[in-house]
Amino acid sequence: MAITHAKNAASFVNNEARVNWHSAALLALRDKRDLQAKSVDEWERMREAASQMKLHVLSHLPALLEEFSARCESNGIIVHWARTAMEHNAIVADILQQRGRKKLVKSKSMLTEECHLVPYLEERGIECIETDLGERILQLRGDPPSHIVVPAIHLKKEEIGELFHERLGTEAGASDPTYLTQAARESLRDDFLTADAAMTGVNMAIASEGAFVVCTNEGNADMGAHLPDLHIAVMGMEKIVPDTASAALLMRMLARSAVGQPSTSYNSIFAAPRPGTEIHLVIVDNGRSRRMSDRRHAEIYKCIRCGACINTCPVYRRSGGHSYDYFIPGPIGLAISGDNSEANSEAWACTLCGSCSAICPVKVPLYQTIAYHREQLAHHKHLPYGKNTYMPLVGMVMKSPRRMALAMWLARLGMRLSPKPLLHRLGGGWTKSRDLPPPPRESFEAWYRKHGGVSDGH
Repeated sequence: MAITHAKNAASFVNNEARVNWHSAALLALRDKRDLQAKSVDEWERMREAASQMKLHVLSHLPALLEEFSARCESNGIIVHWARTAMEHNAIVADILQQRGRKKLVKSKSMLTEECHLVPYLEERGIECIETDLGERILQLRGDPPSHIVVPAIHLKKEEIGELFHERLGTEAGASDPTYLTQAARESLRDDFLTADAAMTGVNMAIASEGAFVVCTNEGNADMGAHLPDLHIAVMGMEKIVPDTASAALLMRMLARSAVGQPSTSYNSIFAAPRPGTEIHLVIVDNGRSRRMSDRRHAEIYKCIRCGACINTCPVYRRSGGHSYDYFIPGPIGLAISGDNSEANSEAWACTLCGSCSAICPVKVPLYQTIAYHREQLAHHKHLPYGKNTYMPLVGMVMKSPRRMALAMWLARLGMRLSPKPLLHRLGGGWTKSRDLPPPPRESFEAWYRKHGGVSDGH
């Protein structure tokens, strides 16, 4: 099995200026998060409370889902259950086709990316318009998201200006963010007015109320949901919280962790359809129950999709979101996809530095979960090419001080005598972007003994 992450990142990392700019943009979000966290005296107590609440949810999930579903239906919300991505897509398509709907305005949802909903609907003659500005930019480009919260973070304003000139008719060479945003809004206004159905995700589903919370900074979810008479909401089954107090706790932490602001601009609670309208809610499993059966994997479903782990990750910042094969990039994507045969080679796209776990608002043990996936891959002998061969040899050498000393002596000698092109070939991916340092003449142990260190017998 080949490691694909490094290959996917090759074109991105070749542009050093873009890499540095991308890293700085993400670090700026991390810095804003840190300032917001420090401004709340009880922040660490909030993290612990949120973590314990989500653990309670995971351990009582069937009962909470049943309570939520029953209360939703008593409120007039029609609830559907989907075991797989295809079932989710079929349910949504059936709702739309039965009512003769042809145009859907859609608020950003990672679940629909997970299920590949948009191409499924378009194949059936249903137009889907992404209404989140970042998502709309990517839709016009034909690109997938590169981030959970800021999906177009990898693009510069000049590139967006060129895109809008081509697709929306803006002035050539225009790159002013205000002007471009206004142009996007004018285009989307017609879509909002002519759509006959709307779709949103769900940030929190409140079991005790039979209601769900949708958080946006642009108000696009509200504009979509309130104009047509058909609103379809979709959610992963882990989005349940017990009560409004739990939802309020997460709402205090979500925007602070995501983009460093005290709250999202629009926090809407949908509890019942308006007279003459319909709300359909699709609750999706798609492998979640299977993954939750493994205790060391289950905690990833505490995640509230804030993206803080992505903003702080040194690998993501310098490789870009499109370097990951899974639909969610960064540490949370690696943690979720660890048992996915199509993405598990990416378990090594992580330094295990622990920054992601340290700042997660609900204390998801991210790097620990990624390390666990590596253990499982090694156990089942699903390691990337070479690791099954050379790592046991490395282990044998390192078990013996004498063998280790001999190996290091040979390595220093080989590095001094070998031509640089050969060293670069032997260095693999490491030497694609850097030179190996000149080898020292002697080992640290030899230097230490020579300069007054203890003898070998002590």
